[in-house]
Amino acid sequence: MKVYGLTLNLKDDPALIEKYKHYHQHPWPETLQGLLEVGILDMKIFLLGRRMFMYMTTQDAFDPAVDFPRYIAQNPRAGEWDVLMRTLQEKVPEAGEGEWWALMEKAFDLQDHLPTKGAQR
Repeated sequence: MKVYGLTLNLKDDPALIEKYKHYHQHPWPETLQGLLEVGILDMKIFLLGRRMFMYMTTQDAFDPAVDFPRYIAQNPRAGEWDVLMRTLQEKVPEAGEGEWWALMEKAFDLQDHLPTKGAQR
């Protein structure tokens, strides 16, 4: 299993932010199924002001550069959803060339600092 942290901004408009939250309280079923089909096991999006943080767990074979485009290409509703969401979003200044959701660097993982199972404390 892999984990990812990604970030993106919503446009600085309270009405658009509410619209984004409404859409995500009622996601389109085809988009959810498409995420599972490309290897995303879990996805959570957190919001602070207009800055979003997405936390994803995926299958080991998942590659964002390959599987996000595949998700949109093989699922017309996912493509519609993406176009709609982009009307509400904007890239963060730190986004790389060609990135929409900017991949974040993992700076800490609690599990890396805990004793392994069965180890004596």
